[in-house]
Amino acid sequence: MENRELTAALALYKAIDAKFGQNILLLDLREVTPIADYFFIVTGGSAPQLAALSDTAEETMLAHDIPLRHREGVNSTNWVLLDYGSIVIHLFDKESRDYYSLERTWADGKVITP
Repeated sequence: MENRELTAALALYKAIDAKFGQNILLLDLREVTPIADYFFIVTGGSAPQLAALSDTAEETMLAHDIPLRHREGVNSTNWVLLDYGSIVIHLFDKESRDYYSLERTWADGKVITP
């Protein structure tokens, strides 16, 4: 049986995909770190798209009754972080995603493909 966080993460994946988020990566980190259960890493093509993806993420998580703990970079043009405790969402422009290379940092996580 799926847990509440996984159900929300899968719904979020679909919502971000519907808003044309690029290179969506959903990682299961439950066996890797206590920081979070699931990590999203997503590329947006522009600052307005990053804002739209952020709004979509917040709406989706609210619909699944998972409260936002912390938000960073909402007025940024290159990176937004949404921390829901068990689910952490990173929204980047391409250059910032390449620079921070979180895929490499969290390479031990299991990739989830809905």
